Amino acid sequence: MASKFAHAIGSLCLAGIIATTANAQQAQSTNRVAANVDWSVFQGNEPTECWGVSAPKESVNTRDGRVVAVRRSQIQLFVFYRPDGAESGQLTFTGGYPFAPGSTVNMKIGESEFELFTEGEWAWPATAADDTKIITAMKRGSQAVLTARSARGTQTQDSFSLLGFTAAVEDADKRCAK
Repeated sequence: MASKFAHAIGSLCLAGIIATTANAQQAQSTNRVAANVDWSVFQGNEPTECWGVSAPKESVNTRDGRVVAVRRSQIQLFVFYRPDGAESGQLTFTGGYPFAPGSTVNMKIGESEFELFTEGEWAWPATAADDTKIITAMKRGSQAVLTARSARGTQTQDSFSLLGFTAAVEDADKRCAK
């Protein structure tokens, strides 16, 4: 239980860093150091961190069973690495909107399903062990489907290609290795 709590606290701190650095850095694209099919690798400084990131290939938004048009900011799936080893290989998802308070995001990769906890516009696994399980499944899979609920009650389903995922995360990990 203590490790879950520590991971969650660390994740909250990382989410703040992600929110301020990753979106800004990716938007500028000057920090993109590699592209691997549907995944890109970025490297940032101060703090030094590297990440593989992808946008969904398809997004479906529904309310009361009907497809609806909604405005969302960037929708991205990340895996972060840091040279100090803290939170290395941490999976993070941003749905481009505030998630419903207390809700979770369901992540399906092949026949495997995982649960991500939410805070604001960010979601991540409960423990570092869960990160490892999900990343392993992503390396073996071809698609990740994330289903979530917004604070306004819209259900979203974002489908991410995993083509290039393994190369991207291995590259990001190597760039930020000690």
